[in-house]
Amino acid sequence: MPNEQREGLDRRDFMMAAIGLVGASASLASSAGTANGQDTKAPPVGPLPGAPQKTVYTGDVIQGKKVISALDVKDLEHGKKHAFYFEGVQMPTGQHWYVSVLVAVGAKPGKRVALTSGVHGDEISSVHMIQTVMSQLDPAQMSGTVLAVPDVSRAALEGMERRWPNSGRGIDLIDINREWPGNENGDSAPSRHAGLLFNRLLRPNADYALDFHTGTTGMDVTAFNLARMELPEVRAMAELFPIDQIFDNAAYPTLLANAFIDAGIPALTPEIGASRILDLSMIPSFVEGTMNVLNHHGIISGQMGRTGRDTNIFIANSGHTILATHGGFIELLVKLNDKVKVGQKVAIQRNTFGETVAEYTSGVAGEVMARRSDATAEPGIPLMAILYNEATHEFPVDYSE
Repeated sequence: MPNEQREGLDRRDFMMAAIGLVGASASLASSAGTANGQDTKAPPVGPLPGAPQKTVYTGDVIQGKKVISALDVKDLEHGKKHAFYFEGVQMPTGQHWYVSVLVAVGAKPGKRVALTSGVHGDEISSVHMIQTVMSQLDPAQMSGTVLAVPDVSRAALEGMERRWPNSGRGIDLIDINREWPGNENGDSAPSRHAGLLFNRLLRPNADYALDFHTGTTGMDVTAFNLARMELPEVRAMAELFPIDQIFDNAAYPTLLANAFIDAGIPALTPEIGASRILDLSMIPSFVEGTMNVLNHHGIISGQMGRTGRDTNIFIANSGHTILATHGGFIELLVKLNDKVKVGQKVAIQRNTFGETVAEYTSGVAGEVMARRSDATAEPGIPLMAILYNEATHEFPVDYSE
């Protein structure tokens, strides 16, 4: 039976299958770096790295929370939690999209860690994860600061949509995780929104960052971290999570985690299972890992929780995607985290008569990281993603803290 598999697969296809970091194609206007010269009210470019910045209050108050257009956590009272709305890009009506900002400022100085989620609007477990972490922090006992932005792509989150619902571009919706670090005078609303958040909220207030995601709609996904393991500080954080897998891959340069790294801020992308749900069985492991990271950086104290060493975490540097070659009903023969061998049958596809139209086998030896949750598929749809190690890229596993 036919079986379309990809060795050395295109990064775009693998992420579509596995964690959904790939969404829309590039926009028609992507070659335009800045807005039209007639845009006389375009927001000014934010402060350069290292430049002084103060917290700017707009004077507005929403549901009892002050609105800010820039943040400097040094301006906030120590030993307390603070909550704001940040003024993002304008809507088609001329009003603004606001994002939620929670800040726990320790009683003593220390490192600053930024936690973000909602870059894609259908990734709900990541929002709950951040809420849980923030509820457990006691600023009076902290040294340093934790900045949390749970609803980065507010326009997408309102409709539980993966991509930014751009009103003027029809089906050409925009994945804001292809826009970082953004451009305050950019050619699209998501580009400007990303620029405002990155320049005025995130970059100036972070020494380290964790950008939480989930898989994309239609795929079940393991608990894993997408991390650049060649960077020692990133590796140290990634291995503190008591989860299933680490995918050692840089992905696209325009991911939020990579924008942080390019700005000198070590960052990674934890992935918490499937989209559109609260996975209450998986979230606690990421809460534990996040608290471990805060402990590692001296922001909180106490005993370290479980880490990747305790879960025998699987680290892989390559991904293998199996795509449907036919339309039909899919029966998957392996589960998430299952180990598979080369040539092992992993799925069967049947038509409405019950006739087998395709059988699919693995082209690599590795672990299942993602599999289709919808029961049907048309040609070209990802059915499964398998993590594995290419011999030329293997590296020793070091779980030292």
